[in-house]
Amino acid sequence: MNKYPYKRILVTGGAGFIGSTFIEKILNRFSDFEILNIDKLTYASSYRTLNLFNSYSNYSFKEIDISEFANLKLIVDSFLPDLIVNFAAESHVDNSINFADEFVQSNILGTYNLLQTALQLQFSNSCLFHHISTDEVYGDLQPYDDSFTEQSNFRPSSPYSSTKAAADLLVMAWGRTYKLPFLITNCSNNYGPRQHIEKLIPKIIVNAMFEEIIPIYGDGKNIRDWIYVEDHINAIFELHSKNIVNEVFNIGGNNERANIDLT
Repeated sequence: MNKYPYKRILVTGGAGFIGSTFIEKILNRFSDFEILNIDKLTYASSYRTLNLFNSYSNYSFKEIDISEFANLKLIVDSFLPDLIVNFAAESHVDNSINFADEFVQSNILGTYNLLQTALQLQFSNSCLFHHISTDEVYGDLQPYDDSFTEQSNFRPSSPYSSTKAAADLLVMAWGRTYKLPFLITNCSNNYGPRQHIEKLIPKIIVNAMFEEIIPIYGDGKNIRDWIYVEDHINAIFELHSKNIVNEVFNIGGNNERANIDLT
């Protein structure tokens, strides 16, 4: 096994779809590190995956809500990570419309709390803060539009994407103001094993199996770029291997499809 460039890795949201895939792949491909997974275990958590991780001696788990600063600080101070990878987020757009306060708490306040704990670590050891974000901060892509770039303006169109954009700005501000080493990756739509059934591709598959109505959302002409979740994780590994800091990267699959074309 290859050694990972970081020794003590704190993962937030590691019971979710993308976070659990990151943990699974890093445990299987790399060695010589400790990993702590913290997650508040929502309805979208993958408990089966957590049980699989328990067989690894360099893995541990704590049930923590990152919006609760005191508990979070105790965990971070005791673990002393040199890398924090923040996958934790409320991410369902429809839910954000009806329950926006939960998205503000998790995506904005939670990120702020993590930044504060990471900042305090700077006095004892250097810690890279890697914030996992979304291309939805840039808004909607129309058929005649060019692809988003890292220089694209933020034009969020939902409470979900607005809270993620706010979190991105917090991370950049903490990097500039307090010199906190950071990395932001804005990824397009992921799909793959263990994705919750509320998401578009698994919902299409399940509804087709049971001959139920397949949702296309609006007229179905909204264009999304799709990336297989393991390709997303491989891109993260590549960035970490190069020790890149204080940068923003867009990650995509170069696989743009209108919703209606997926049906």
